[in-house]
Amino acid sequence: MSGFKYPHLFEPIKLGNTIFRNRIFASPTGYQNMTGDNILPPGAAAYYERKAMGGAASVASCELIVDGELGRGGANHVCIEDPRAFSPLCRLANAVSRHGAVATAELQHTGMFANRTPSFMGAKGMGIAYGPVEMQVGDRIVPEMPEEIIERTIEKYAQAALTAKKAGFGMILLHAGHGWLLHQFLSPKINTRKDKWGGLDIENRARFTVEICKAIKKACGAGFPLEVRISGSECYDGGYGIEDGIAFAKQLDGVCDLIHVSAGNHEVDEVFAVTHPSMFLGECPNVKYAAEIKKHVKTPVAAIGAIGEPEMMEEIIASGQADVVEMARALLADPDLPLKMRTGREEDIKQCLRCLSCFSAEMTWGEPYCAINPETGHELEMKYDSPKVVNRKKVLVVGGGIGGMQAALTCAERGHKVILCEKSGELGGAIRCEKNVPFKRKLDIYLNSQERAVRKAAIDLRLNTEVTPEYAESIGADVIIAATGARPVKPPIPGIDGGNVMGAEFAYLNPDKVSGNVCILGAGLVGLELGIYLSILGHKVQVVEMAGSINDGGNFLHAIGLRAELAKRGVAVNLNTRAKEIKADGVIGETAEGEKFFAADTVIYAVGQRPMAEDALALRFCAPEFYQIGDCLAPKNITNATGSAFAIARDIGRI
Repeated sequence: MSGFKYPHLFEPIKLGNTIFRNRIFASPTGYQNMTGDNILPPGAAAYYERKAMGGAASVASCELIVDGELGRGGANHVCIEDPRAFSPLCRLANAVSRHGAVATAELQHTGMFANRTPSFMGAKGMGIAYGPVEMQVGDRIVPEMPEEIIERTIEKYAQAALTAKKAGFGMILLHAGHGWLLHQFLSPKINTRKDKWGGLDIENRARFTVEICKAIKKACGAGFPLEVRISGSECYDGGYGIEDGIAFAKQLDGVCDLIHVSAGNHEVDEVFAVTHPSMFLGECPNVKYAAEIKKHVKTPVAAIGAIGEPEMMEEIIASGQADVVEMARALLADPDLPLKMRTGREEDIKQCLRCLSCFSAEMTWGEPYCAINPETGHELEMKYDSPKVVNRKKVLVVGGGIGGMQAALTCAERGHKVILCEKSGELGGAIRCEKNVPFKRKLDIYLNSQERAVRKAAIDLRLNTEVTPEYAESIGADVIIAATGARPVKPPIPGIDGGNVMGAEFAYLNPDKVSGNVCILGAGLVGLELGIYLSILGHKVQVVEMAGSINDGGNFLHAIGLRAELAKRGVAVNLNTRAKEIKADGVIGETAEGEKFFAADTVIYAVGQRPMAEDALALRFCAPEFYQIGDCLAPKNITNATGSAFAIARDIGRI
């Protein structure tokens, strides 16, 4: 086939004695051992299998703890040495490898952060943990890891690798970054030991990792592929920089088969959004660390960090910045990304919004739920749920926002006759107001791709069409899905109708109408992200919020990156402050200490949304079946709108 668009990306690579079908690797993403019994649920195998089906060359597991006594961070960590863990891991490895991908086992030890959850260890408190040196970690003193425990840990890693190989995994990923045990030993700030395992000498600080690599190779065979993940830089003041990352990589050169270069330290909030790049960072922000390290080693290098745009992926390999591109969230948003690229369907790729809904959901509920891919976290049920329907129906979808488009697409896919009506002249809903916000570019790409899909599908699209009960009755639908959305709340504050006051939606659409210093009322995601946008445009912004904390909409990990960006942009957030009155020159706020004046040329309210429930409920008896989805029930988020639309649409026609 001549003129292949991504020849470098789809060139196989040989690591050890194993040939990987392309240069796209699915990096580790967690799937919790939710019941705490060390047995991964069946959904885990389906979750990783889905990525293999989509064309990734390697699919890495969740973190597998090598030492259940001394290395486990919490009850949801899976200990690979526990015999109960073996069969579920065999199922996972088989599910991945039978689709032509290499199943990779991530081996982990949490070091000085082990056993730090009292509830996990029982009423007696926290369990034993060791660090490179004796030090204060949270509320306890962690002792220095003695040499016999170091030797024990090396053997634990080797045995864990052998167990993984026996379970059917085809590669080991040794995690030596992000603040875990091996990273702790690497850190010049932490590891001040005086023996051969630490101190100023990089060879000593890297020795633990190097010896583990050697032990794994001895246990599994020299040709068994070994990948080592490192932080190329810790990316914060006081942490090590790329020079130490290069020095560490040189110690690994020739000892492993792939050096996987990530960044950051999970214990430092300010760099969480660097390790897991937030929407506020540019494209591929961490590739530079892999590119720099590659100049100094002969071992193949993998890059990671907000990689997902096809042309950039090809360029990373073609230009020699890295030999492999790894991605996590991009393959949750669209596990078929590799296959779509290979077959020329790039326009159909759902590009990750980098909103961290998946990670927040996994940490909260044990399973990752993607904002734009409703199948993520539900792979097992999707695997056995046939798209065929018993009874095809005529479905009227009212509202062409995120939920409405997804409902229409899913209904059409299942063979129903679909009519989609949108009151305005465009699809996408109220969130289209953010289309010019630079850090929301991926959201606009997603909305555009959904619109294209609607126009290509067998859907009768009717724009500029308001659905009244009379209109709905005239359609004669069997099913009505109401996705009428929500509208901004205008708070009853004296001065709210002043010429210097506007709503957040208007400000997003008309940033040229915003002048001078800005005061935003409301510290939800709408207000805070607007504050960042306006600060990018050169405005000085402050936020007033009557509650005692910001409202992250349930996405607490996105809030970490949000806070970092607010601090970076100098956007002040004033909590426990009620807007009492709006003046021509600012806002009078009421605090526990008394009144406080916030000078501003422009005041913007972003205090919440009111569901368009009445519009939706007016249609409830216009068809035999009636459903409400998204914000017209209760304003939530994209994840909720997409997920409920997908599920309800799949319910239609069962009987």
